[in-house]
Amino acid sequence: MSQNLPKINLIDAAQALPTAWRSTVLGQAAGANVKVLRMDAAAYPDESHAFDEALLVLDGQMNLDIQGQQIEVTAGEVFIVPAGVPHAVAPGSHGTLVIIDQ
Repeated sequence: MSQNLPKINLIDAAQALPTAWRSTVLGQAAGANVKVLRMDAAAYPDESHAFDEALLVLDGQMNLDIQGQQIEVTAGEVFIVPAGVPHAVAPGSHGTLVIIDQ
């Protein structure tokens, strides 16, 4: 086994980002992008995708709004948004978010 396998501290990577809510792709696994971002207390507007999107909260919490339904996703939890479903993030979300998508 190679000694140069990539190891990334996700929380450090998110903290190093210059702007909250701007994700960066850290790599790919099984054809999916692995992204990280830093959440602040600001809301994030409605969006939808042609693919499923996994939202994994590492620390803090994300206040997800799925078509008017509020879902609190806390540290250690993942929420998978089905393709085509509009979703937004309500104010008060904070911490580190990992996104797995296409």
